[in-house]
Amino acid sequence: MGAGFGTPLFYIILSMTRKERYERILAYFAANQPMVTTELQFGSAFQLLVATLLSAQCTDKRINQVTPALFARYPSAREMAAAEPEEVLAYISSVSYPNAKAAHLVAMARKLMSDFGGDVPSDRALLMTLPGVGRKTANVIQAVWFGKPTLAVDTHVFRVSHRLGLVSRTATTPLKVEQELMRHIPTDQVPDAHHWLLLHGRYICKSARPLCDECPFDSFCPKLLEQSKL
Repeated sequence: MGAGFGTPLFYIILSMTRKERYERILAYFAANQPMVTTELQFGSAFQLLVATLLSAQCTDKRINQVTPALFARYPSAREMAAAEPEEVLAYISSVSYPNAKAAHLVAMARKLMSDFGGDVPSDRALLMTLPGVGRKTANVIQAVWFGKPTLAVDTHVFRVSHRLGLVSRTATTPLKVEQELMRHIPTDQVPDAHHWLLLHGRYICKSARPLCDECPFDSFCPKLLEQSKL
C-alpha cells in the first residue's frame, strides 16, 4: 500500500485489537469461502490418514497424483498391513522422504489392524500412538473426518497466523500457535479456520513472494510493524 509509519493507515493497524482482527478475517472467510475442506483426495478415514501422512513436506497436488494407484492396491488397512515397505515404496517413490513414509504407512496399518480392528480411532491420543502420526496429522483427521473442533498448524497456518497478527510473537511453536488460535476462534469455525488459513498461505500469503495486492487483508496487515513478517 506504500504507507509509512506516519500515515493514518499505520495507526489504524497499530490500534486494531486482536479481537477486531479475528472478527474481520473470519467474517471475510465465512462470507467468501463458506464451503472449504482439504484438497487431498480420499474415500475413507484410512485413506485420509494415508494421504495426510504422505503430504508432509510435499504438495497436495503431488499426493493426489500418487494416491489413486496406491489406494487401488491398498484400499484399507488390511491390505497395507500385509505389505512390506518396499512394496508400498514403489507407489510413493515420487513423494518427499519416500522410504521413511513407506515404513510409517506399513507400520501404521499394522497397528490399526492389531489395536483397532482396522478402524481409524477418533481420539487424538489414540491417533498419536500410530507410527508417523503427530499432533498435526491427528488434528487433521479429527477435523476433516470426524468433524471435531481441532486445528492443525502446518507451515502455512503458522506463517499466516503470524503475518496477519493473529498470534503473538511468543507463539514460536506450532503448539503455541494452535493454542492461541483456539482461544480466539469460535468453536464452530475451528475446522474451517484451518483450511482458510492454510489455503490463504498456499495461494496468497506465500512464504517467499506473498501476493499482497491480491490479499483482502492488505489494508490492515501488520506488515509495517517490526518483525511481523516471518
